[in-house]
Amino acid sequence: MNGFVYDIPVKVYFGENQLGHLGEELGKYGKRVLLTYGGGSIKRIGLYDRIIAELKKGGFEVFELSGIEPNPRIESVRRGVRICKEEKIDVLLAVGGGSTIDATKFMAAGACVEHDPWDFLNEKRAPIEKALPIVTVLTLAATGSEMDCGGVISNPETHDKIGRLAPAMLPKVSFLDPTLTYTVSPYQTACGAVDMLSHIIEVYFNMEQDLYMLDCFMEGMMKTIVKYAPIAMKEPENYEARANLMWTSSWAINGFVNGGKQQAWSCHPMEHELSAIYDITHGLGLAILTPRWMEYCLDERTVSKYVQFGVNVFGIRADKEPMAIAHESIERLSEFLFDTLQLKSTFTEVGIKAEDFPVMARKACAGGILPGFKPLEQKDIEKIFEMCL
Repeated sequence: MNGFVYDIPVKVYFGENQLGHLGEELGKYGKRVLLTYGGGSIKRIGLYDRIIAELKKGGFEVFELSGIEPNPRIESVRRGVRICKEEKIDVLLAVGGGSTIDATKFMAAGACVEHDPWDFLNEKRAPIEKALPIVTVLTLAATGSEMDCGGVISNPETHDKIGRLAPAMLPKVSFLDPTLTYTVSPYQTACGAVDMLSHIIEVYFNMEQDLYMLDCFMEGMMKTIVKYAPIAMKEPENYEARANLMWTSSWAINGFVNGGKQQAWSCHPMEHELSAIYDITHGLGLAILTPRWMEYCLDERTVSKYVQFGVNVFGIRADKEPMAIAHESIERLSEFLFDTLQLKSTFTEVGIKAEDFPVMARKACAGGILPGFKPLEQKDIEKIFEMCL
């Protein structure tokens, strides 16, 4: 294993009725607040009124930016940056899922520079050295953005969807109340479960570094997702199911499981190219890609990891022949994704066309090699895409 540094100084308020602490936490950073949110679901569930009541109680001056899209757009980030600069915002409050939080992170960073925020993400890769303070209230368990320093932004004009990590964008405080996810639809619950599952799989499937303790931790989180995602879909107000998914979402990508197991990811870069062009739900794209990627990467060198996965996550009998266990593990994952979670299983079903495979594959590997679990060139990625039709 490699040496590593683990430093995630995000204060988390987990559970019901924690919003009473919102004013005291925001007050540490100033009185001028930019409230960001998406399409208005926080108003339908009454959360907006609760947030505004707490802000009024604390004497804050509140500015708002609504309408942040799924697969958040750079134009929304630009709007937020303008408000931060014009209104001299002290702290940003992101209320929503990963899209809202991701966009807010880049608003916070963009408010501290003079250049266009897209320069953080395009070929210029402008440094992210400072950001305004960020506080989050999570309403969807999926991306883990509430407890990490990364975000992904789309640019429809260039058909790009690009991610970036920077410690300056780490939230200061996050409020995680499982009851705020009760109204999340079965479909979005399923897609969120796949997103967090993929975050774990990207790290778990690693042949170069190993730390047994972290493998056990990841296996436990994957088993948690497999157990509780179907329950949350069928019983949306099951607190234990929602709580387990919410906390797993945060820990799947807050840096802890990466200790000693650093490697490039595979499925996420491929999926980003899908949703950059077709604007599909991120978790759905990952669901279609992941089993095919696993099948493509399976060989005599990698088979042992599939055995570990199948035996410890899905309870496959360990006395079977290793390659048989590996194939069964892929089948069991596919059954979970497409039968249990009821997600569509092919590109054809969601309208993704083969004519776009070459450009998507080339961008996914940046014209070179995607050095993940198994190194993938453009031709390899195109083959995986073809397996998804």
